[in-house]
Amino acid sequence: MPGFYGPLTERGMFEICVGALLTQNTAWANVEKALEALWRGGLMSPAKIASCPLPRLEKALRSSGYFRQKAGRLKEFCRRALAEHKEGFEAWFSSASPEGLRSELLSYRGVGPETADSMALYAGAKRTFVIDAYTRRIGERMGIARGLSYEGWKGLFEGGVGPDVKVYNEYHALLVRLGKDFCRKSKPLCASCPLDKVCGKLI
Repeated sequence: MPGFYGPLTERGMFEICVGALLTQNTAWANVEKALEALWRGGLMSPAKIASCPLPRLEKALRSSGYFRQKAGRLKEFCRRALAEHKEGFEAWFSSASPEGLRSELLSYRGVGPETADSMALYAGAKRTFVIDAYTRRIGERMGIARGLSYEGWKGLFEGGVGPDVKVYNEYHALLVRLGKDFCRKSKPLCASCPLDKVCGKLI
């Protein structure tokens, strides 16, 4: 949730986690449709999703792509969270350390590094930088680095930017905006890009 620094409600934190799971391999606009469907269906809670019949949940998530896989993983995520964290997301996330929360989230099926970092940063306000395709593309084209692993990129950014949740939040949001509006995968708009004068243009 770029530009918003909390405090988040229990529902708000959970919605961010759901969005992070659903945004894998699809555009955010498609995720928004799925989130709206969950709200309309009265399903936006761990208990409702955990108990929802799979066909109904798949229908709600259809717009997000790979909806059958995502429905199964979302149900599993909710069931495990309910079983292991009866205190709820707000208490769970706020009491965990950044490293501890990230490590635990990574142990959930279907939660990779980017998803875990998105949950930890945006829902939990933890000091952990999110690395996505936009960040890697911009970094490589600018000549900052090439061929790094996710953890390599993460270490590079966290080492160069102070451990500040607000900075991480806004920095990532600005990189996403830059990648969408200027540093596109194909036909980048270099001439009008705000980083044109400092970019290595390794395209």
